[in-house]
Amino acid sequence: MPADQVVAGAWWNDLVVHQDDLGAVGHEAFVLHGQLQKQADIAGAAVNQEGSGSTMQAAAVLKASNFALGGELETMVSVWTSQVKAVLQACAHISNHLDYSQKAHAEDDAAIATALRNRDGSAVPVSRLAESFK
Repeated sequence: MPADQVVAGAWWNDLVVHQDDLGAVGHEAFVLHGQLQKQADIAGAAVNQEGSGSTMQAAAVLKASNFALGGELETMVSVWTSQVKAVLQACAHISNHLDYSQKAHAEDDAAIATALRNRDGSAVPVSRLAESFK
């Protein structure tokens, strides 16, 4: 097995993750985070001088005209904003965790490679180590 792979569960699990895969997923989470920040903020869209976005402005006008929809629209903006924040946090967590995992596994691989040597001093490949656990 090449050194750029991480084996989870060794002999009892066939899950193999390539570090390139981790990087790609982490990058996509980072990109999604940036896009969500820019495009999913309905509370901050078309902000007026008082700091209210266009949706909240519409809710205020509807409430002032005694339409029940005004309060419901405020609730929708609140729920939407809460959900967007949760997704943003998840994206950030995924991106940061995969960056950390990729670095940590590379360091682990390097430590194992220096600790396990053949008689001639060369590194023992991970694929040969895996054979020991079959």
